[in-house]
Amino acid sequence: MTRTAYTPSLPGLSTTDGLDTVINWGLETISFGGLKCGCPGGLRLQCWCDDAGMREVDELINVDDPAWPLLLQELSGTDVPVEVLPGDAETGRASLLQLQVSARSNLGGIVLNSGGLLVDSGWLRIFGSPGDADTERLPGLAEINVMPSEFDPAWRPGAGLVVAHDVLGGVFALNGGNPREAARPGEPGEIIYFAPDSLGWEALGAGHSAWLSWVLSGGLHEFYGSLRWDDWRSEVSVLTGRQGLSFYPPLWSAEARQDLLATSRRAVPMAELLGLSRDSCLQFDGADPGFLGVV
Repeated sequence: MTRTAYTPSLPGLSTTDGLDTVINWGLETISFGGLKCGCPGGLRLQCWCDDAGMREVDELINVDDPAWPLLLQELSGTDVPVEVLPGDAETGRASLLQLQVSARSNLGGIVLNSGGLLVDSGWLRIFGSPGDADTERLPGLAEINVMPSEFDPAWRPGAGLVVAHDVLGGVFALNGGNPREAARPGEPGEIIYFAPDSLGWEALGAGHSAWLSWVLSGGLHEFYGSLRWDDWRSEVSVLTGRQGLSFYPPLWSAEARQDLLATSRRAVPMAELLGLSRDSCLQFDGADPGFLGVV
């Protein structure tokens, strides 16, 4: 199917959506401690160029304008059902340090202050830092991206940081510093989507904060279009964040595209669903979609 909302340039969204939210994970401007780097666009890419710019966790947390209070206001005002899972403070601090993202960004705010967001009855799962009691409901950003258990300044998230999954096996990722080298569309710091109905990545034309605002404004309804069915909400709400729905014939097939209601579906582990997508990509055109997250 063709997505009609949030295709490469949705009106009102921009990849330049704030000082701390655009290029790579946290996305401060080029200058830190008097250092500058040669990253694309003149922006500093999470110390890919110079580890001398690494910041301590207290510096990342104790900022003048944290994003979380404003995000809570946005969450309280949305008509979209969102469940905010309780977070684990220690995991949140460790993830913030590893990512070198400050609490000024929505990404940093979610990772530091929550266990993640279950949007639209769990159709979309935005990863945070859940406590042990909630990791079965939703894995954390650190687990999904295989972050080291101890801080490692040499660790890099590769082609991009996986920030969310959807129940269909779709993957939302934040582009790294060189998408072209990773054979991915879009610009550095842009949100891209691996679509299970086309088995390919799509650039969405927005950075993380604009993407999140779009989600909370109800954009998912049009984005998924005919990929939803009557009573989908009750079927999705009973799944955990480690499960997805597998369709037969699969979503990328001509049969499913013509008549979704003629397909059957069943709950499967998300790891199985992501593996099926990768295997299908390799079988059809030999193109590996790359890292889709580990569940």
